[in-house]
Amino acid sequence: MSQLHEKLVVVSGASSGIGLAMVNALLDDGYHVLGLARDFEHSVIEHQRFSSVSVDMTRFESLSAVLAEIIDANQLPIKAIVNNAGIGKMGYLEQLSLPDIQEVMDTNFMSHVIVTKAFLPLLKKQGQADIVFTGSEAALQGARQGSIYCASKFAIRGFAQALREECAKSNVRVTLINPGAVRTDFFADLNFEPGAAEENAIEPEDIAKTLLMVLGARAGTVFDEINLSPLTHVWQRK
Repeated sequence: MSQLHEKLVVVSGASSGIGLAMVNALLDDGYHVLGLARDFEHSVIEHQRFSSVSVDMTRFESLSAVLAEIIDANQLPIKAIVNNAGIGKMGYLEQLSLPDIQEVMDTNFMSHVIVTKAFLPLLKKQGQADIVFTGSEAALQGARQGSIYCASKFAIRGFAQALREECAKSNVRVTLINPGAVRTDFFADLNFEPGAAEENAIEPEDIAKTLLMVLGARAGTVFDEINLSPLTHVWQRK
């Protein structure tokens, strides 16, 4: 384990997949971590520097109230806010219900706006902090049966680009990490998944290592966007 940083990293979507890998990597690297997720029932993270708050990221009034309580109670300098919560609902546009569309946009875009807005005044006042978004290769090019998912990720990409310009003079860095296919439960409710070969998908730990690289960069350097892809793109139907 690295030396203790005595700084806090807040991670949304922290109970599984990429978020859980990020939490474990951050703890191993010496950070204090606060995880946000709908529930942590199936996540066992027992560490003295980890705390969690269960909150529905799509209920914005209650989310805002919870964030205000967190900020008021926090005693540590904040190293980073990692906006990682996300869901996928795929299909042709006419196959998606309005609640499906709303849930994807609220989870993948609006929840990150709410979290970032809540912490941003503190980060700007503090200086030397990072805001990191988990994007997707879907933020780079639209794909069939992914119109709404792609729209949510394109929105995050534009938001991150604009926010980077707004925050630069405050020494707050903004980074977007765009993973390709990641071998997680993201595909559990979908009718397709990456191929079985090791080179057909990246692992959550790959993204967690990338996060540590971003946070460890020299203060005057920012990684604007990082694209991570499997060596070969192979998809299979279940």
